[in-house]
Amino acid sequence: MKKTERPPRRRDPVDGVLLLDKPQGMSSNAALQRARNALGAAKAGHTGTLDPMATGLLPLAFGESTKFSQTLLDADKGYEASVLLGITTTSGDADGEVLERRPAAFSADEIRAAAAAFVGEIEQMPPMYSALKHAGKPLYAYAREGIDIERKRRRVQIHALDCEPTGPDSFVMRVRCSKGTYIRTLAEDIGNRLGCGAHLTALRRTQIGPFYIAQAISLDAVEAATLDAARAALAPVDCLIGGLPVLQLDDMQSRQLCHGQTVALGDVPEGSYRVYQADRFLGLGRVDDASVLSSRRLVVTS
Repeated sequence: MKKTERPPRRRDPVDGVLLLDKPQGMSSNAALQRARNALGAAKAGHTGTLDPMATGLLPLAFGESTKFSQTLLDADKGYEASVLLGITTTSGDADGEVLERRPAAFSADEIRAAAAAFVGEIEQMPPMYSALKHAGKPLYAYAREGIDIERKRRRVQIHALDCEPTGPDSFVMRVRCSKGTYIRTLAEDIGNRLGCGAHLTALRRTQIGPFYIAQAISLDAVEAATLDAARAALAPVDCLIGGLPVLQLDDMQSRQLCHGQTVALGDVPEGSYRVYQADRFLGLGRVDDASVLSSRRLVVTS
């Protein structure tokens, strides 16, 4: 008997952020569309993609929160990755074809010493199997056609790198890093330093900025929930800029700001602020050196 699929829910203006635990084998966009359908949301976007083989934290922005998703694109990230030494692949992970096999048998100290060389500011060559675009086309599309595109090395920051050997030819690494860091490339570079090559066998994102995987919900749980329960799982719009200081406005000041006018304040330091009128989140504002507030991104609803 053919399984009856649940019809798509209605599309409503839904505002908030879903901290999703993306399952393995699914693209970020496919996960977004399934979550969007489960929430019945009219507008949605993600805050940075995960490879299909990767699992873990994928914050999804709905409605007005999409205006602030750039903050997570720029945020530091955390990952847990499983690495197999001695085998290199076309993609740097287990989905690629094997290019070379070399003997690999190392002590825990040798593995940790090789990894330690990559803590701090380092340079990475973006892999061909990545979403980085060339002439409007992602590099992985060229790679699938057998075309190699010249790339420039990028500087990234590895804040912390802890390795736990699981055998003479394998280890698990936990990484805290800046945006733009390629974990597959980091694994390959460690393998090259050991003289044997390497590739990822598993990858899980555990942190983005202030958000952690422990806060995330599975896609199955979102889809199994009632509409009200699914929407209740959303974090508020202002959570994406929760690290900024708060600026409270009175009724007149909030009307000025929402009508596109600047607002002269008292002695308020220059900088970016989360702006509120009582409990109502108005959006992101910027105060200049003359203590004058202007809007950067305002929300339509709250």
